[in-house]
Amino acid sequence: MAKGDPGVTTRSRRAAPRSKRAAAKGTDPELVQLLTPEGERIESVTGPDGVEYRVDFTDEEYRGLYRDLVLVRKLDAEATALQRQGELGLWASLLGQEAAQVGSGRALRPQDMAFPTYREHGVLYCRGIDPIMPLGLFRGVDQGGWDPNEFKFNMYTIVIGAQTLHATGYAMGVAMDGKTGGDDGEAVIAYFGDGATSQGDVNEAFVWSSVFNAPLVFFCQNNQYAISQPLERQTRVPLYRRAAGFGFPGVRVDGNDVLASYAVTRHALDNARNGQGPSLIEAYTYRMGAHTTSDDPTRYRIASEVEAWQAKDPIARMKAFLEKQQIVDADFFAEVDEAARRESVHLRERVLAMPDPEPVTMFDHVYPNGSPELDEQRAQFAKYQASFEGSAH
Repeated sequence: MAKGDPGVTTRSRRAAPRSKRAAAKGTDPELVQLLTPEGERIESVTGPDGVEYRVDFTDEEYRGLYRDLVLVRKLDAEATALQRQGELGLWASLLGQEAAQVGSGRALRPQDMAFPTYREHGVLYCRGIDPIMPLGLFRGVDQGGWDPNEFKFNMYTIVIGAQTLHATGYAMGVAMDGKTGGDDGEAVIAYFGDGATSQGDVNEAFVWSSVFNAPLVFFCQNNQYAISQPLERQTRVPLYRRAAGFGFPGVRVDGNDVLASYAVTRHALDNARNGQGPSLIEAYTYRMGAHTTSDDPTRYRIASEVEAWQAKDPIARMKAFLEKQQIVDADFFAEVDEAARRESVHLRERVLAMPDPEPVTMFDHVYPNGSPELDEQRAQFAKYQASFEGSAH
């Protein structure tokens, strides 16, 4: 787990100045990037918001970030395979978005609260939640199963954009409880995609969080497609610029750069916890796979586009960086791959061992103490089920 603190650097790994890198590689001046696709480290960069971003990690923390990226991708691939084999009803892959999720997830402090969509498996992993939990949801065994208060990570939200309003209300409560104003304050982060920015819920969340100065970071993973609709059907300007219209800052970060994703998110969260209100992060990335396993992306995008983004792969660039800095050897990569393989096999075994719940258990957790109406419905449903016993139905 990475613990480096952006903004204060006591050591760096032979990083070049930003201006030289931008000139050499043609970097988008609106994009905060600390690690190029070739694995070249940039010491610091000043974003369009005027903030200087940097990280200071130990060698072990760099290696830890790489482990996170590889493990999260492997578990995600195993879940996709399980769905294809009929063991899950659906799966929303994070393939290609690992850096945005691991970087932002590791930037959260223990007291911070996260509100995910249905794709934040990497953030879930960073919050210490057993990766089996979302698979129970997608297998139809339970409704998720983890305690949001224990892990400071809310349940997955399927309704597009709804979690931004939940996060706004929670963040307003944090402020009203006096839990902001210092480095030990609480902050909230809400995840959503580029397509969700067209939803009324998201724009309402922008308004409320702004006028009430809520300690909230809106983290938009712009993976270029809202299912089949490309980004240009969502906006005429970069998404991060929308923040200005609501009265709070916005920044675009290279979402395939785990270091920059960490630095930008940590800065935004620390601003929020210190009472400086909301902000918007646009993590510019790419969904390498399907929207979900019910989607066929070959119907709306071309292979050359996918290949161009493969050259920006978040794991490949981190691996190249580790090799260039000579802080790992071949054995390290082999050990990480083997550990990820073992975890994925273990995950598969646990999924296959999940019991099929009795249909009547759907009534168990509707209310904490039940209700007469619910008890009546349960009894009617149980009677209905019993009517099929011994029949050919």
